[in-house]
Amino acid sequence: MSASPSVGQPVSRLEGYQKVTGSARYAGEYNVPGLLYGYVINSTITKGKIIRFDVEKAKALPGVIAIFTHENRPSLAWFAQQYSDMDAPQGSPFRPLHNADILYNGQPIALVVADNFEMARYAATLVKVEYARENFDTGLKENLLKARPPKTGLANFLKPLPPHPKGDFEKAYSDSFARASGEFEHGTEHHNPLELFTTTTIYEGDGKLTIYDKTQGTINSQLYVGNIFGLHYKDIRVIAPYVGGAFGSGLRPQYQLFLSVMAALELKRSVRVTLDRTQMFTFGHRPPTIQHTRFGAGQNGKITALNHLAIAETSRFEDYTEVVVNWSNMLYPAQNTLMEYKLVDVDVFSPLDMRAPGGLTGMHAIECTIDQLACKLNIDPLEFRLINYAETDDSADRPYSSKELKECFRQGAEKFGWSGRHMRPRSMRRGNKLVGYGMAAGIWEAFQIPARAVAIVTPEGKLEVSSAVTDIGTGTLTVMTQIAADELGLPVEAVTFSYGDSKMPFAPIQGGSFTVSSVGSAVKASVKALREKLFKAALKMDNSIFKGYKIGDVDFEGGRILLKSDHSLSLSFREIIIANKGKAIRAGKFSIPDFLTLRKYSRAAHSAVFVEVEVDEDLGIINVTRAVTAVAAGKIINPKTARSQILGGMIWGISKALREETISDHHLGKYMNRNLAEYHIPVHADIHDLDVIFVEENDTIINELGTKGVGEIGIVGMPPAIANAIFNATGKRVNQLPVHLESLL
Repeated sequence: MSASPSVGQPVSRLEGYQKVTGSARYAGEYNVPGLLYGYVINSTITKGKIIRFDVEKAKALPGVIAIFTHENRPSLAWFAQQYSDMDAPQGSPFRPLHNADILYNGQPIALVVADNFEMARYAATLVKVEYARENFDTGLKENLLKARPPKTGLANFLKPLPPHPKGDFEKAYSDSFARASGEFEHGTEHHNPLELFTTTTIYEGDGKLTIYDKTQGTINSQLYVGNIFGLHYKDIRVIAPYVGGAFGSGLRPQYQLFLSVMAALELKRSVRVTLDRTQMFTFGHRPPTIQHTRFGAGQNGKITALNHLAIAETSRFEDYTEVVVNWSNMLYPAQNTLMEYKLVDVDVFSPLDMRAPGGLTGMHAIECTIDQLACKLNIDPLEFRLINYAETDDSADRPYSSKELKECFRQGAEKFGWSGRHMRPRSMRRGNKLVGYGMAAGIWEAFQIPARAVAIVTPEGKLEVSSAVTDIGTGTLTVMTQIAADELGLPVEAVTFSYGDSKMPFAPIQGGSFTVSSVGSAVKASVKALREKLFKAALKMDNSIFKGYKIGDVDFEGGRILLKSDHSLSLSFREIIIANKGKAIRAGKFSIPDFLTLRKYSRAAHSAVFVEVEVDEDLGIINVTRAVTAVAAGKIINPKTARSQILGGMIWGISKALREETISDHHLGKYMNRNLAEYHIPVHADIHDLDVIFVEENDTIINELGTKGVGEIGIVGMPPAIANAIFNATGKRVNQLPVHLESLL
C-alpha cells in the first residue's frame, strides 16, 4: 500500500479542468463531415390513431433529406422484449414508430432529417398529422378505485414487493394509546438535467456504428441497439465520457437513441438527434403517488402498529414500481404491520427512476407521521426516534451489516443546535417570520451489482484501469482512480482510469447508489490480481531478490515492489516489465457480491436531517434558512465529492418540498408547464446554510471496500424534515408536496 493513501482524502475531480474550461465534449459535440440532424415530431393528442401524414411541404424544403414515420421506417425487431433494457420494468417496452397507435401525449411519431438542425426543426413545423382521437384517462386521483397490485416477475429485482403483514394491525392500532394518520400526495416530477438528451451516431459502414449517447450505461445502450437493429454487439460502440447530469433519466435508452441509429442505418450517413427542453417532458418522470399512513404507539412511546398504503401511477404498457412502503419497519420495530403498494394504469409514458425512487416518496409520509405521533405523545421528535431505535431490521428479522444512525442523530443534533427547539408550534420567531425546527431520519438500501475491470501496468510503469462505467457528474472517475492508486501503492497522478465506453469491461448502469460498491470492488479486485501477477513476474527474473518470499512479505509503493523487512531490496515496475520482454502485465476481474453472506444481513445507508425554516406570517412564503445532514454510509472514498453528492441531494430535497411539480391538465391529458420557466426549481437565492457530517462507520461485511453509496441518502430525509419544520413554525400539517403558499395562509 502507498505510504500516503488517497482513499479517504478530498481529492478534487480529475476532470474538473476540462468541464470548467469547456474542453469536455458531450454527446452533442462530436462532429464529422456530412453530419445530418434529426428533429423529432411528437403527438399532440393523448390517445388514438394516426390517420395520415402530410409531409409534402416539409420534404420540398432545401436541405431536408428524409422524414421517417411508422409508415416508412425500416424493418425492426419483431418481439417487444427485444426493446427491453437493464432497467426495464415488467411489461412491454415502448417501441418508437412501431405503428399508428398513440399511447400518450408527446409520443414521438416522426423524425425529420436535414443537413442542419434549424432546417430540420422548421420542416417539422410543416408536417401535418391527422388523428382519430380516442377517450383517455391520465388522472391518478380519479382512478384510485381501479388500483391493483403490481404484476410479479424478474424485472426490477432490486425493487422488492412489500413485506407480508405481521400480527393484527387493526386491533393493535385500535388499542394504541396514541394514534397518528395522514394522507400524503406527491405531484409528478420530471428529470431536467443540464445536458439535453442527444445521440450522435457515426456511420462507419458495413453495419458498424460509433454512438455518442447521453446515457447512464454504455453497455445498456449497446445491447438495446443490437437487439432492435439486428447488429453484432462488437460492431456497436457506445461512448459517453461526459454526462451532464442524469439522476435516473439516462438509466433507460431514450427514444432519441433509437431514432438516431435508425436514420443513420437507413441513410448510411451520420445522424445527430437532440431533444429540446420541452421534449424532456415526453419520457419518464417520478410518478404521482397517494399515500395513507396509520401509526400507533403505547403510553411509553413504543410504536405498536404500522400501516402504510401507497398508490402510484404507471403506464398502460409497463408496470413501473418503486419501493415506497417497505421502509418504516426497517427503521422502527413494531409487532403489528400492514404494508400495501398498488398501481393505477393511465395513459402516460412509463414513469422512470428518479433520485431515490420510492424512498424519497415513502420517507416523507413515514417521517411526518412519526413526527405527528411524537407530538401527540408530547415527546421530542428526536427522543421519540431514539425510544424506537431499531438495532436490527425488524421487517426482515435480520441484523444490519452496520448501522450508525444513532451517532447520526447525536452529531447532527449537536451541530444543528436541536436542544434550542421549542416544542410548541408558533413559539419561535424573527420579526414577522415564524421559525420552525424539524428533523427526519433517512434510509437507502445498499446494493452491489456484478461488474468487471481490467488493470494494466504499462512499459513505463504506470497503471491503467478501465471499465465501461459512466460518470454522470458524481466523481466516479476520481474515486475509481483513488481506489486503484491505493491498491498498487501509487500516487493518483500515476494512474489513468478509462471509462464511459462499451468496448471496455462490463459495468452495470450507473444508479441506485451502487456504482462505487460495484465497479469500485471490480477495480480493487483487478488491481489486487495485478499485484500478484507483478510479484510472480518478479519471482521469474534471473536471480530474483524475492526468491523464497511470498506476496505477503512485500509492499507495493511508488511504482516499486519492496521487501517489508528491508526496503532497500526492491524492484521497479519498469524493471519487471523489461524482464517480461517489454510486454505490459494485465489482469481482469469480475467482482461478484457474496450473496450467500449478504442475504443474512440488511444493508443500508442512514441519515439524520435537521432543518430550520422561516415562514412569512402574512404571505406564507417558506425559506429553508439552514440544514444539517449527518450520514452513515460506510467508508467514504472521497469526502469532497461525497459531500457534493449530499449537498446536491439536500438542494433537490428543498426543490421537492417547496418548488418542483409538473402540472397535468387531465381534460387535455398533457403536462402544461413543460419548460424551466414554469417548472420551478431552486435558484441561488433559495439556498442558504447547508452542512454535511460523515459519521464514521466501519462495515466489514458489505464489500471489501466497506462502501454503501451516497447518491440517494442525501435527499430522502430533506422533504419530511422541511414539512416537520413548517409544522413547528406554523402549527399546520401540510402533507401535499410541493407545499403551496395557499396551504399556509
